Parts: sequence; structure tokens; C-alpha cells
Amino acid sequence: MTEEPKKKKEKPLNNWAVFTGIAFQMAVVITGGVLLGIWLDKKIENKYSAFTISCSLLGVFVALYQVYKTVKDLDNDKK
Repeated sequence: MTEEPKKKKEKPLNNWAVFTGIAFQMAVVITGGVLLGIWLDKKIENKYSAFTISCSLLGVFVALYQVYKTVKDLDNDKK
């Protein structure tokens, strides 16, 4: 008698919690980048707010990478 491997049950509430956590994580990372840039612009005076722009963009890219990594891990868990 052969037994079929048990399939993992879908947990929509668990996925909802994971994606809500990702949203908060993105907000924290992007806000941290912006605040770091503002602080650097005040510390090192410049004319164009270059640090705020650079650090905020870096925060966005880091946040997007974290989303990509989390979604990839969730996809691997389903397989």
C-alpha cells in the first residue's frame, strides 16, 4: 500500500500576516533611510539634499530586495 505524501494545507491567514509584516518592514526601512539622509544633510551641509535622496533610494531598494527574498522563500515553502 503506497501512501501519498501529505500536502501542506493553505493558510491564508498566515500569508496575510506575513505580507502585513512585510509592509511594516518596508515602511521602517524606507523611513530609516530618509531619516539617515536628513541627518547626514544636516551634519554635512550641502545644497541639494543629496544624502536624503540617496539614502531614501537605497532604503527603497533594500526594502524591495527584502520583499523579493520573502516571497521567494514563501514560494519555496509551497513546493
